[in-house]
Amino acid sequence: MSAANGLTIAVPRGALLADALGVLDALGLDTGEVRANDRRLLFGDVGVVTMRPSDVPTYVEAGAADLGITGKDVLLEQSEREVYELLDLGFGACRMVLATVAGPDPAAEALRRLGVMRVATKYPRIAHAYFEETGRQAEIVEVKGSVELAPLTGLVEAIVDLTATGTTLRENGLVIREELFEATARLIANPVAHKLQASAIDDVLERLRAR
Repeated sequence: MSAANGLTIAVPRGALLADALGVLDALGLDTGEVRANDRRLLFGDVGVVTMRPSDVPTYVEAGAADLGITGKDVLLEQSEREVYELLDLGFGACRMVLATVAGPDPAAEALRRLGVMRVATKYPRIAHAYFEETGRQAEIVEVKGSVELAPLTGLVEAIVDLTATGTTLRENGLVIREELFEATARLIANPVAHKLQASAIDDVLERLRAR
């Protein structure tokens, strides 16, 4: 497949897609077909494959794509993936936060009374590392759907989740207690491609930095 300088690029669907396609536009790729067909996943003529953001590191690590665009949150959660992080693309800014129901902090109360708090999240590795670093005992409950539901039903005292504006949290009566980090979209590369196609990848980086 031929993309920018013959590279194949894994692009995230969902919230990051529009800005990711802007990156491809900056590389001189024709993204019209990608924009026009929201069901098709593989665009061989321009070397683009679209997928869930969480799958991008998998495809890049395996060499099914030379480059990929995904969030820093995904990279931190999948820190075992052997990919190179090349560039902070600066879009898709979100915050990873610890949130609980409004009012007296139930997580702090659970820690005081029981020495442990229950925390629901889609990011178990990030959450575990954070509480370990801050010296607090937490029982991590991994959930796949709406994390905000967990504290409302009494399943947990707190959640660790990604938020862009905090609106969904507020609408569900939750408040942010702590901020873990800010995440933006990153450009990543397959390590082998980074060596064998170094000049092509360097050219991509140069063009993106000049945007």
